[in-house]
Amino acid sequence: MEAFESVVALVLEAEGFVVSGAVKFPVTRRTAKAVHQEVQTHGYEVDLIAARADLLVLATVKSFFGSRGVAAEDVAGDGRYSTHYKLLNDPVIREGVIIAAADRYGYAEDRVRLRLYAGRFAGPVQGIHEARIRELPGFEVFGPQEIASKLLAVASSKQYRDNPALAAVKLLEAAGLLT
Repeated sequence: MEAFESVVALVLEAEGFVVSGAVKFPVTRRTAKAVHQEVQTHGYEVDLIAARADLLVLATVKSFFGSRGVAAEDVAGDGRYSTHYKLLNDPVIREGVIIAAADRYGYAEDRVRLRLYAGRFAGPVQGIHEARIRELPGFEVFGPQEIASKLLAVASSKQYRDNPALAAVKLLEAAGLLT
């Protein structure tokens, strides 16, 4: 599990989920062959799987610290890096993964949610990218403020947990660097 994924896993655990790392789901789709019908199966990876009795969450996690951030055109499927968001912007893949996950884990399809967790959005000052992304259909969006506030709530617990992300937050708090 990558560093930011471990932060998001803590946030999901705080919502009562049991969280696992990346899982691939096979999706079969028709190729662009014009001469004859042909299908191809490819595995699409979901960064985190979070399960509790009433809900299954398939989470795409992008930190993008030190870079431009998550850009609306990419998430929408129109940008240079749109292939990084196929789970969110390709309806065939999105539906195929939801069906495969529901089947694998025993949930009804309407109890499966896709979520995007973004550590940084492009153009954070104006917020245009974040607003456009939040308007896109088919998935829920969690940004830096939501993630950080839930992480701080987890860190406020006095119960010890051996987790690097949690230890970093507790250290910053102990040093008086969190306001």
